[in-house]
Amino acid sequence: MSTTIIITLCVLLLIAYLFDLSASKTRIPSVILLLALGWLVKQLASFAEIGLPDLSPVLPILGTVGLILIVLEGSLELELNETKLPLIAKSSLLALIPMLAMSLGLAWVFQQYGGYSFKNSLANSIPLAIISSAIAIPSAKNLIKGHREFITYESSLSDIFGVIFFNFITLNDNIGTGTVGHFLLELVIILIISFVATVGLAFFLNRIKHHIKYVPIILMVVLIYAISKYYHLPGLIFILLFGLFLGNIDELRHIKFIEKLHPVNFNKEVHKFRELTTEMAFLIRALFFLLFGFLIETAELLNTQTILWAAGITVSVFIIRAAFLRLFQLPLNPLLYIAPRGLITILLFLSVPEAQQIAIADKSLVIQVIILAALFMMFGLMKQKKQPSGTSAE
Repeated sequence: MSTTIIITLCVLLLIAYLFDLSASKTRIPSVILLLALGWLVKQLASFAEIGLPDLSPVLPILGTVGLILIVLEGSLELELNETKLPLIAKSSLLALIPMLAMSLGLAWVFQQYGGYSFKNSLANSIPLAIISSAIAIPSAKNLIKGHREFITYESSLSDIFGVIFFNFITLNDNIGTGTVGHFLLELVIILIISFVATVGLAFFLNRIKHHIKYVPIILMVVLIYAISKYYHLPGLIFILLFGLFLGNIDELRHIKFIEKLHPVNFNKEVHKFRELTTEMAFLIRALFFLLFGFLIETAELLNTQTILWAAGITVSVFIIRAAFLRLFQLPLNPLLYIAPRGLITILLFLSVPEAQQIAIADKSLVIQVIILAALFMMFGLMKQKKQPSGTSAE
């Protein structure tokens, strides 16, 4: 049995690799193919009457590790200098304002339709309002450099803002000046932790001479995130800052401490670290979406009671996105299409406290919104002409 599982996993992951290789030519996001493959494996297992254990508890673990690695992978590739400030400012605003508008608007609709409290409605709306960096970043890798950078910043910040907002709503029974003060204190704490941990991990990465050095660094990154999450601190801020620091060491070489890291040699270590992070992110992301596809029930996928809601939510997402892209004078093509829901949506949906769950925001709705948004992105990207990878945005 164990040999069969190993063979099956190897075959599925190799197929996932083929999906990733073909994505630049077919323009079909690998997430759709992975979900379909996972679902197909479930049907084949049911047809063959193969008994399998309940794998649903594994999903949040894979999702959390995947989110860390994907945000880290994206941030390692970003350039941080004065010329990037307008890009960072616009991507930050586009990550925050539409997410807030979508969350609040959908919460109001849930409240009016189902008679739920606004707070509970908001807790269930936020996961559907966040762009998934796990899907957006890989899907944007064939775009021109400027668009790719924008998507990486925007989707990573959307994850961070969304998690912060979600925790603020779900963890506080009463929202007032005291809770806002506590929230601001948490932000200050995570920024201090991020600074100390980033400097410490960079020092270790530069000084460790043992032949095994990158995996311990990644494990420490995951550990710091997990501890931060345990104390309800926005640990994704640390992940983003750590990646930006390592990826932009040349921009900081004038700082005295950075000179001690010997930037030329340190850049070689960062390059190897980035390669390992990219490969691990691919592995965990593939496993997550394969497993999620495997756990999808056909009845949930074809649920007619939620499909109109899912379609309405998806249309609203892209109408709001188009409006704000116009407002910030950003090109609709191709940025409009890349606003998928995915890994972070699932993680937060699974994290909604039982007392705050509402009947209308069920698994069927989440699955359908994820698939509809991914399909819209797929058709949008299929219209794009292939650009040289080094080309910059105008």
